[in-house]
Amino acid sequence: MSGPIQKVLVANRGEIALRVMRTCREMGLGTVAVFSEPDRTALHVRYADEAIALGGETSAESYLVIDKIIAAAQKTGADAIHPGYGFLSENPDFARQLETHGIILIGPRPEAMEAMGHKTKARAVMIAAGVPVVPGSEGPIEGPDEAVIEAENIGFPIMVKAAAGGGGKGMRRVAESSALHAAFAAAQSEARNSFGDDRVYLERFLDRPRHIEVQVLADTHGNCVHLFERECSIQRRHQKIIEEAPSAFVDDAMREAMGAVAVQAAQAVGYVGAGTVEFLADAQRNFFFLEMNTRLQVEHPVTEWITGLDLVEWQIRVAQGEVLGFKQEDLSFEGHSVEARVYAEDPAAGFMPAPGTIEHLHVPSGPYVRDDSGVSAGSEVTPLYDPMISKLSVWGRDRATAIARLDRALAEYKVVGLTTNISFLRRAVMTEEFRSGDFDTGFVGDVIEGAAPVDDRYEHLAVWAAVADAFLRDQKLETQGAQSQAGDAGVSAWRRYALVGSGGHS
Repeated sequence: MSGPIQKVLVANRGEIALRVMRTCREMGLGTVAVFSEPDRTALHVRYADEAIALGGETSAESYLVIDKIIAAAQKTGADAIHPGYGFLSENPDFARQLETHGIILIGPRPEAMEAMGHKTKARAVMIAAGVPVVPGSEGPIEGPDEAVIEAENIGFPIMVKAAAGGGGKGMRRVAESSALHAAFAAAQSEARNSFGDDRVYLERFLDRPRHIEVQVLADTHGNCVHLFERECSIQRRHQKIIEEAPSAFVDDAMREAMGAVAVQAAQAVGYVGAGTVEFLADAQRNFFFLEMNTRLQVEHPVTEWITGLDLVEWQIRVAQGEVLGFKQEDLSFEGHSVEARVYAEDPAAGFMPAPGTIEHLHVPSGPYVRDDSGVSAGSEVTPLYDPMISKLSVWGRDRATAIARLDRALAEYKVVGLTTNISFLRRAVMTEEFRSGDFDTGFVGDVIEGAAPVDDRYEHLAVWAAVADAFLRDQKLETQGAQSQAGDAGVSAWRRYALVGSGGHS
């Protein structure tokens, strides 16, 4: 079903729900939020035109319950659903049930989700389509003994990976056969807990690999284009934390080749909408298909910065049957964009989540700075959901300008009440390796974790100490000024207002 969309239910929460709703509002579309009990007062709930309670505390009781989502759409008269990312965004059963109920999914067809949702199946589809893949096992491995035999044929080091996984879950790097049994069991356990599917397969671990992805966009009329690449090699626990577009590693020839292969991969599964084809590249610029994310990516803002396109807008336009308004030769990019994910987590403790209540929040601003967030002062970051506070992205005329702007924006970002990774992010973007573009997916372990940890939990105390010191010095100046009958000549008005008139807020 397709046609002019009037009202969109966003089956998600936090920053991505707000981001989708903002585009809907610009397009004149009504919006519906859904929420669990912990999210009852969340920003996305307050922003939407309507909001429906799903009940429950966890995602399994709320955002992942298909019947509740469909019932909310029917109750509010929403004729389309945008799933954001995560939750039900790559669930083919959800897509099919929406078709049955006559509700438009702002996303790909269920067949494409199925083809790309299972890693070994996706590998087989890509091999048949002539897309280069990382050498590895043809299908899931039955047990650790078979894994040892297969790994010897592939060659060490290898990666044990969840067949139904994503987001870095169920992955283990193994350097030799003696460590394979333990890694196999650990990957299976994590895959079972994360996806309800403990099947794993093996892939060769590439030398100094870089994680590079290509954004694709396809309509229902057979048109498909790519919107260039994003560099996503800065990761911790196989999850991205800093992304940029374009990649400093990719030259024009590689960019053209990767783009063409990404379009080829999307067309091989009849893809419709916005999707991302992910690749691993070695030091010699050979690239291999890794997986396809059949949804909007967390890091999509960097592509929007350099292309000037609103990807959510085009998702909606494609979903209602419109033809893409451009061909590949019409597309180009300008400048450079970098994004950093701000998390409530403790880098000094292995990036463990650090939930809590945000007591004070100052968000950076200024030219070419964008902060996609779903929280405000008073918001609680709970252990029930992902601890991401926001995605901070910037644009610059070149890469050096963008990096300097991101560092400036991170320096302005103040979150009081819980531990964040902001200091870690600043240290990362200021390293010579990052600035030169000479890094790979081992960046965090090789460069950052070897440095002394930075703890920003007490940064607010330093701010108040500075305020107290300034106040005492101003008091001293006032006393001296009174004694010399100089009045307030020694104290600036803005300092007095900042310390007294503003109520003392930092």
